[in-house]
Amino acid sequence: MSDGAVILCSPGPSLLNGEAPAPAESARGFSLGMFWEVIRTGLVELWAHKVRSLLTLTLLMLGVFALVVMTSVLDGIMDKISTGFAGMSWDGTVRIAQKVAETGAERKRFDMSPGLRYEDVGRVAGVSPKVLAFLPRAQKSVTVRVPGDTERIFVIGVSPDYAQWMNRPIALGRGLTEDDQRRRSTVAVVGATLANKLFGGADPVGRDLVVEGIPFRLVGVQAPGMIFSEENYYDANGILIPLPTYMDRMDPAHKLAQITVKLRRPEDMGEVSAMLLGRVRQAHHGIEDVEVVDLEAEAAKGYRNFLEQMRGWRIVLLSLASTVLLVGGVGVLSVMLISFSDRRFEIGLRKALGASDHEIFIQFLLEALVLAATGALLGTVSGALLCQALSASFPFGLVVNPVGLVTAWIVALALALVFGLYPAFRAMRLSPMEAMR
Repeated sequence: MSDGAVILCSPGPSLLNGEAPAPAESARGFSLGMFWEVIRTGLVELWAHKVRSLLTLTLLMLGVFALVVMTSVLDGIMDKISTGFAGMSWDGTVRIAQKVAETGAERKRFDMSPGLRYEDVGRVAGVSPKVLAFLPRAQKSVTVRVPGDTERIFVIGVSPDYAQWMNRPIALGRGLTEDDQRRRSTVAVVGATLANKLFGGADPVGRDLVVEGIPFRLVGVQAPGMIFSEENYYDANGILIPLPTYMDRMDPAHKLAQITVKLRRPEDMGEVSAMLLGRVRQAHHGIEDVEVVDLEAEAAKGYRNFLEQMRGWRIVLLSLASTVLLVGGVGVLSVMLISFSDRRFEIGLRKALGASDHEIFIQFLLEALVLAATGALLGTVSGALLCQALSASFPFGLVVNPVGLVTAWIVALALALVFGLYPAFRAMRLSPMEAMR
């Protein structure tokens, strides 16, 4: 072939038909091709530098993993605590309890009163259209013998409707009945925690438990629940017996720990509290040695305190996760700078063959995003697996928080873009002659 020879190429189908290729379709094909090539190149780079890539991916993975798990666990804790507060059944509830004397004069005056006793129930629990139920309660701590050891338990005297109004469902057997109360039967419902301690998971219904020389037939087991108050704890670690039986067999002094009052409407709290104090004062010779506590207000106060603590923990934990992600972003920067140094000749060759500065810039940014997306994917999968493993510990299960998941991905990709800008600018501004020396 001579120097002046001309090579003729046959035109493509579009030119033969007198049509030029569609610029949009050509550009789209080129962009998709470059996109997949960048992904392939990024994965090859990760595989070529395993240790360096592993360190960077580990930081990104831990950051995303922490955000996904922490936001999901915090949601699960919120559900669990909210369920626990609701399980206390303190809505529209007040409690009459013995007041503690704060001065010597008060102590002397209170000594002139018999205190809160079983006999007060008939005087306090009068018919009132604004009250749903009166629930007297007495309790004491005793020691019982178990095979090879002794166990400290609580014996609690309650009325038959206590379980219904205070949300104490029965898991096995039955609860206390009006017939048990009328007959003053020596029967008992055992708490879930105590049943597990004494019987190791076996069915205790029908067995006897000897308390201070008195055998009590166990007729039921309470369902396990979350413990959010002293009463929850005592009930779970004790036995519930009919209140008349308690007074006859356990406490000749007939002392009551408290009387819980369920109201029809929370708006009547003030009026009912004044009425109860008046009735108790009359029964105690004009001495006001008891106090009325608004349990719903106490629960609301406790829930507000919990929300404040959760807010603080959320800030601390999210700050830690964000710090890990930030360090992961610095890792992306170092990986991309090393990649730029190793591929200077390749960049120069591509530019010499016609690649534009814009294409080089986009290529490096996309490689940084591939690195971040790989770490985020690993963090998402591991976080989801841990949430699934912890799911049984929460009342409504534990699902991945979509807000936390999306936030983790956005932060990881945004950090990859920010920290990938400098290497991308250096690659874009590199001249072909300088790169290929």
